[in-house]
Amino acid sequence: MVLRSTEDIVTSLREALVGVGVVLPSLRVDPVTGASDEPFALVELGRCNVRTAERLASVLRGERPAVGAHVVDVRDGRIGEVMGHVGGRVQLRPVAGGREWDCPPESTGPAPQAEVLRARLRRINGESRLPS
Repeated sequence: MVLRSTEDIVTSLREALVGVGVVLPSLRVDPVTGASDEPFALVELGRCNVRTAERLASVLRGERPAVGAHVVDVRDGRIGEVMGHVGGRVQLRPVAGGREWDCPPESTGPAPQAEVLRARLRRINGESRLPS
């Protein structure tokens, strides 16, 4: 068995997390134990905001799609952000704002990134027209 470097393991963990839609900005090798003669340095998972923590918990629970993911409700083409899972259904919120709806998980598909960006832009443009 070949031992991988701590940096390689941190890189592998980062890639695995990104692969499931989770970014831990502070993920790194602990500088103190990494510079010591310890055979196994510690890995700092770091700090993250509540949304990232919720998404990580969702992934670890095996929820599909994970909280925070953007999906298409294939029944009608609406794009939504996964807000939670209740009673075997996925709770979706429109990216451009509006009322949440429930969807069976098998009726969701990955949302094209371009469509998610368009919906976000519509929301931002709509907010800029509101009276101050």
